[in-house]
Amino acid sequence: MAGKNQHVIPRDNAWAVRGAGNQRVTSTHGTQADAERAAREIAINQRSEVVIHRPNGEIRDRNSYGNDPYPPKG
Repeated sequence: MAGKNQHVIPRDNAWAVRGAGNQRVTSTHGTQADAERAAREIAINQRSEVVIHRPNGEIRDRNSYGNDPYPPKG
C-alpha cells in the first residue's frame, strides 16, 4: 500500500514538507530545492507522490515514485 503524498509548500519565508492530510509539517528548509529533495526521499520510501507548490500555493508539478496511476505504455 502506498503512503501519503508529500507536499512541498511555502511556509514563513521558507519551504516545508507536509504529508497529505497532516496538520504539522515533517520538515522545514531554506530553499524549495532542499524541500523537494527531502520530500522525494520520503516519497520513494513510501511509494507515493511529491506535489510541488508555487509560492502562492498553486500546484506547480507532481512526481510519482511507485504509485503511478498512469504508467507509460511500452
